[in-house]
Amino acid sequence: MKKTININLGGHPIIIDEDAFEVLHQYLSRIDRYFNQSEGREEIVHDIETRIAELFQREMKGKKIVSVKEVRQVIEIMGVPEDFEGDTPESSGEAHRTSEFTEDKKASYDSVPPRATKRLFRDPSDKVLGGVASGLSAYFGIDDPVWLRIAFVILVVTTGVGLLAYIIMWIIVPKAKTASDRLAMRGAPINVESIAHNVEEEVNEFGEKVKKFGRDMKSKYGSKKS
Repeated sequence: MKKTININLGGHPIIIDEDAFEVLHQYLSRIDRYFNQSEGREEIVHDIETRIAELFQREMKGKKIVSVKEVRQVIEIMGVPEDFEGDTPESSGEAHRTSEFTEDKKASYDSVPPRATKRLFRDPSDKVLGGVASGLSAYFGIDDPVWLRIAFVILVVTTGVGLLAYIIMWIIVPKAKTASDRLAMRGAPINVESIAHNVEEEVNEFGEKVKKFGRDMKSKYGSKKS
């Protein structure tokens, strides 16, 4: 008989047995230490936890309690930091433990697809109104969403159907909220590396926008004072 533990993983309630919890706890602790110096650490860890919870729900197949088997399958899908970037000062001392998380990995999950299944989302990072056109562009592999925006405008002007279609999609298509959502929107692999890269890229872009805003304000109001 094994004890079970109720946990909250990325906002999802999960029931897990104590052996599986220990493996998962060690894995998440490693993730947390690895990204300790990243400005987006909290968001990276949260998005990784959210993705793990989603994978648990997919892999459970009717089971109610997560076991070590499911934890190892999910870790194989997500990967460990050393798989992507090599040892860092935080992780080099524990690299020998990687095998604990990858044991039986070939036998346990040979059927993992190399790329995630594309999902349709609204893209709030590149929107004019609701991010519908940019989300559709990402889903269909169109480089510039301006073409779809033009198509919507033409349909609105000529038939009026475009506006109705846009409003309906704005209502029913979910917004890409997490790094996992943004990656799935493009059909990209969803793992530790891709989630971290996506979050850090957005943090850097936001930082550049803040710096540019500061320079613009300084230039505008500084020149008035002089």
